[in-house]
Amino acid sequence: MDGTVRSSLNTAPGPAPDFRGNESSLVSALKTLLFFTVLMITLPIGLYFASKAYVFEGSMKMSSQDSYFYAAIVAVLAVHVVLAMFVYVAWNEGNPKAGKGKYD
Repeated sequence: MDGTVRSSLNTAPGPAPDFRGNESSLVSALKTLLFFTVLMITLPIGLYFASKAYVFEGSMKMSSQDSYFYAAIVAVLAVHVVLAMFVYVAWNEGNPKAGKGKYD
């Protein structure tokens, strides 16, 4: 042994790999992530306050304490719906032929 240690990352000589070919897919993935992030923040909060004020206290005439509880359930359900939508979109994003064509 000559006392030098080779890194496993630097074993192949040559230029660094070029990832610019996937730039449009990266932008698409980031747009999808940003959309669902905004949806995850705004939808549950909006549904919480809207359902509390207009549905449970307004039309159902519930007390304030009961409306807090049921509005929180609506917000949690909204979070789960957004998460399920994100998983579905992310699963099908990389497969452009999903659902198209003839299966034998």
